[in-house]
Amino acid sequence: MLITHDTRCALDAVVDLVNTVPEDNTTDGLADVASLADFVRTHDFSDVGVLAERDLAAVRKVRGLFAEVFAASDAHAAAGLINELVAAAGTTPRLTDHDGYDWHVHYFAPGASVADHLAADCGMALAFFVVAGEQERLRRCEAPDCRRAFVDLSRNRSRRYCDSRTCGNRLHVAAYRARRKEAAG
Repeated sequence: MLITHDTRCALDAVVDLVNTVPEDNTTDGLADVASLADFVRTHDFSDVGVLAERDLAAVRKVRGLFAEVFAASDAHAAAGLINELVAAAGTTPRLTDHDGYDWHVHYFAPGASVADHLAADCGMALAFFVVAGEQERLRRCEAPDCRRAFVDLSRNRSRRYCDSRTCGNRLHVAAYRARRKEAAG
């Protein structure tokens, strides 16, 4: 599956957005407008004006729908959610070559809110996976104490953890220690 630069950026943004949801009494990654502004700056969104509380509320709503896409049991459920997101954003595909990037497609209308920007661009990035029959690549970490979202871009669709150096390694070490303890009996 060919993933263009702008699609990859949208995938990174949607995964990071979904992962701002607080888990088990932790702090919301989008606690206030300042944290939303940091998110926008980190992901280098273009055409975003001054952010306000209404933007924060709208992005949190979009975040919830994207979380449902990652939890969708099948392609039909994922497609329905993505269609809802993209339609509500009022997508207006257009070619652009701004800020030193070659030609790419923006799916949001000029002057769109940050929530519509996310819904349109990220929704279309996820739509490409559904269309390609690759919806199962939109996953949650299998570590018991982690449910972070990620997109499995491995060739054989075998990635199980959001980060093999943290979640994956921690579980492998725990399994090793359990086997050693059992062998020592």
